[in-house]
Amino acid sequence: QLVESGGGLVQAGGSLRLSCAASGRTFSGYTMGWFRQAPGKEREFVAHIAWSGGSTYYTDSVEGRFTISRDNAKNTVYLQMNSLKPEDTAVYYCAVTRRYGLRISSNEYDYWGQGTQVTVSS
Repeated sequence: QLVESGGGLVQAGGSLRLSCAASGRTFSGYTMGWFRQAPGKEREFVAHIAWSGGSTYYTDSVEGRFTISRDNAKNTVYLQMNSLKPEDTAVYYCAVTRRYGLRISSNEYDYWGQGTQVTVSS
């Protein structure tokens, strides 16, 4: 089970830190990622991080503003979001995939959290 937290309402230019804690099992060796879905839009990839933490990948729109990290001892992945923009408003989901390498399609992820709402006001 994956449980996200940390969402909320923030003004443009502000910051939020999302957390996703895994329980019930360990995701040792798995890649963990974040997706988001805005109203009326498809779910889109945001970032992912390999088990080792040494390999990360971001979608262009968040590169340089968002940072993904993980604490394997706590079975938790984080998404630090800075310089937030109104277009970042969405429900953010964490996800886990057993597949290696670059994985940006939601179809490639095996486990999902319930999502946390992020709203950025202008």
